Order: sequence, then C-alpha cells, then structure tokens
Amino acid sequence: MTTKNLSAHNPAEIPHALGMKFGIVVSEWNQDITRSLLEGAVKTLLRYDVNEEDIDIRWVPGSFEIPLGAQYFAEEKKVDAILCLGCVIQGETRHFDYICDGVTRGITDLNLKFSKPFIFGILTTNTYQQALDRAGGKHGNKGDETAITAIKMVALRGRMK
Repeated sequence: MTTKNLSAHNPAEIPHALGMKFGIVVSEWNQDITRSLLEGAVKTLLRYDVNEEDIDIRWVPGSFEIPLGAQYFAEEKKVDAILCLGCVIQGETRHFDYICDGVTRGITDLNLKFSKPFIFGILTTNTYQQALDRAGGKHGNKGDETAITAIKMVALRGRMK
C-alpha cells in the first residue's frame, strides 16, 4: 500500500493566488490537531502569495458547527473560498458516524447553495495517532492539501467567468 503525503504537490500546478481571499473555520475540539491543520493551511496560502490580511480565521466549538460557521462566512464576509478544518476521532459509540455524516452533508450543501468552494479539511480517523500522522506527521498535513484545493477551486471559478 502506498502512503500518501497530504503535503506533496507540484508547485508548477498551483495557480497564482495573489488577491484571493479565504475564510477558515476551525474546530476547537481536538485543538492540538486542528491548530496544526490551521498552521499548515495558512503557511501554504502565504507561500502562494495570499496576503495575510486576506485570510480570515474563525473558531467554532466542534466539527459539527463547522458548516454553520462556514455559512456565516459566505453570508457576512467577502471571501472567495472557505476552508473547513476539523478532526473527528472514532470513539466507542456511533456519535462519530453522526458527526461525520452531518459535517459532510453540511459542507456539500454549502458548496451547492452558494456556488462557492467550501473545502473539506476534516480528518475522520480511527485513532488519535492517525490524526497526528495527517496533521503534520508522517502523512503530511491535511491543512496544506485543503489550502491547495481552495486555491485551485478559486482559480477554476475565475477561468469559467
């Protein structure tokens, strides 16, 4: 089985991002993981010439609240895309399934409702170690991947106008 590094990408394939504006919604739950995702996303956006003042960050209590926090961005802030960062780790109950399903449906619905990129950067892992591995560990940082996806989707929208 091949191990995917979430931070690996070809810089030549990343569109110019100067002038793009991003909202980032981050879950406070599992904050040691989500803070690392946020750091990866912001670092990547800055690396591709997004101005620091064009990155607006808001925290929500948990991953389930991410879709509503992201909707607030779409309604109240002028941003080109919203990055949704969270971490849900499997526990002993079905709570994991309900949260993951709700967040996934919520983010999907927002993409379609607002015709704007809402990028899914939610880790859904079986263990805490798996989350660490995907938040700056041996598999890279899902925050990096989320930022790259956001830049590419904003650029795609621009090419279609």
